[in-house]
Amino acid sequence: MFDKLEDLVSRFEEIMKELNEPDVANNQDRFRRLMKEQSNLTPIVEAYKEYKKCRQDMEDSLAMLEEENEEEMREMLKEELADAKKGVLELEQKLKILLLPRDPNDDKNVIVEIRAGAGGDEAALFAAEVYRMYVHYAEGRRWKVENVESEEIGIGGMKSVTFMITGAGAYSVMKYESGVHRVQRVPETESGGRIHTSTITVAVMPEAEEVDVQIDEKDIRIDVMRASGNGGQCVNTTDSAVRLTHYPTGIVVYSQTEKSQLQNKAKAFALLRAKLYDIECQKAHDAEAEARRSQIGTGDRSEKIRTYNFPQGRVTDHRINLTLYKLDKIINGDIQEIIDACIAADQARKLCILNQGA
Repeated sequence: MFDKLEDLVSRFEEIMKELNEPDVANNQDRFRRLMKEQSNLTPIVEAYKEYKKCRQDMEDSLAMLEEENEEEMREMLKEELADAKKGVLELEQKLKILLLPRDPNDDKNVIVEIRAGAGGDEAALFAAEVYRMYVHYAEGRRWKVENVESEEIGIGGMKSVTFMITGAGAYSVMKYESGVHRVQRVPETESGGRIHTSTITVAVMPEAEEVDVQIDEKDIRIDVMRASGNGGQCVNTTDSAVRLTHYPTGIVVYSQTEKSQLQNKAKAFALLRAKLYDIECQKAHDAEAEARRSQIGTGDRSEKIRTYNFPQGRVTDHRINLTLYKLDKIINGDIQEIIDACIAADQARKLCILNQGA
């Protein structure tokens, strides 16, 4: 591990020299590539420098203890030694986590697709609540949210909604939301007061660039039509809505949220690329069975990941056996504690596999 860390420090120093060259900004691709690599290496290099400082403090305290005879001074040195040892152990663990292989999609923006499952109108109402939960969470992180497509029902629910979240590291966080979300509560329309169980599915896909997915024009049918539903004064007056059909996979995507046909077309293609890229990612997950098992529910869309129990005010994440009694805050976007716990559990499992293979 430490040989690798020394190599990374050397690479970091090389990058810093390159970034200080006067002509580096003239090549924007090279400049962006170097800045991204620097950003990825900075936390590792800083943690390693701190680790080496703690190691040095530990060695200095040990050397001084051997020479010191005064009891009061020895006690103080023992405390410093204990603190340094604790710091070394904590930083070793931190460095192991920082050196874990990164998901190549972690820095990407995401496209999220929510669909009502079992439960009829109640499922559609819950789908709308989960959509708002993610919007509030994204806004709290200062991420940008753009709707791509939605199918609403008259009572405020959504049969489906697709939206894009743009923000640094969005996929690294949001990928843990993929799966089946279950709600248990008494519907407003239920006169008998019985608790109903409904489900929705959430799919989180990394945004794919054109270089990630090649789409042949002959494989696509593009239809334009008048938008329907809520959408402003241009609804039903211009052919602004766009539908794409991808013949090889049968995937159909639709965008009508913008007034401009060109903007809707761009959003539809972004969604189609994400879906095709997601299919390839799923194939890779299936091929790497051991790595798949090490992840916390980031691949299997049929997995029931979470239950929202309204009568008891609790939310349970079944993947990590976490139960929180603050449903009101969570449904309003306060999901960071759950996501942090998923990330920690994911890292712990990967470290366990790494240690077993060592």
